[in-house]
Amino acid sequence: MTRTVKLLFALFTLLFSAAIACAADNQVIRLATTTSTVNSGLLDKLLPNFEQESGYQVHVIAVGTGKALRMGRDGDVDVVLVHAPAAEQKFVADGYGEQRFAVMYNSFVILGPAEDPAGVKKAKTTSDVLAKIHSTNAFFVSRGDDSGTHKKELSLWKDAGLTPSGDWYREAGQGMGKVIQIADEMNAYTLADKGTWLAYREKSRLRITFQSDTKLHNPYGIIEVSKSLYPDLNHSGAEALITWITSKDAQQQIADYRIHDEQLFVPSAAQTAMHLDK
Repeated sequence: MTRTVKLLFALFTLLFSAAIACAADNQVIRLATTTSTVNSGLLDKLLPNFEQESGYQVHVIAVGTGKALRMGRDGDVDVVLVHAPAAEQKFVADGYGEQRFAVMYNSFVILGPAEDPAGVKKAKTTSDVLAKIHSTNAFFVSRGDDSGTHKKELSLWKDAGLTPSGDWYREAGQGMGKVIQIADEMNAYTLADKGTWLAYREKSRLRITFQSDTKLHNPYGIIEVSKSLYPDLNHSGAEALITWITSKDAQQQIADYRIHDEQLFVPSAAQTAMHLDK
């Protein structure tokens, strides 16, 4: 074999290997999502069905909503599934994402010690709850991680006209499951999405101390990262996932997912794209 033939053969082998690697990479969808969709067990239930039907593999990156959207802005993922409507709206408006599609919703709940030292069970609104916690300096554990839950919590404090600070207010910088554990250990209050709470309820002494307020509505949306900014991302895979998760069959799977015989999420794909709850 001549030197030229050897070089051509080596080049062919290199190009063939690169083509195989590229094809394999196109079968992987990088999904940045919130810790709540993972901690609740929902994605473990849904994604194997999608992978079997589509042939794609989904690489899930569970982070706070803020970080998930940053990863989308940087082109590090193909699609995001998050729960911070205002931030999602800005993400799309700024050109980092394509359409936002509603997927599902649940609610936030205020968790606290069974003995309820701040007396929040008597409150009528979420603002009343936070005012009682604030006035009694009862321990409160915040996610403190720019997640959708953290964004919601900060907006609730703002609506109540209060600024949380002091030794009683602790920022954990952790995911929802860990924050529930920390709040339990501290005999503290915290804001949690109901899906994660139902998954962790049997492991915690905390109880739901307040949940009946429309302000605690918690919608989730899915967004493909921008085609124009990042043409080399796996857009076909992202679109396949969005089409599937908003389909009638997948929406029914979301509706049927239960823990302790309680429904964790309500499907909402029938909502118009970019219809964001305020």
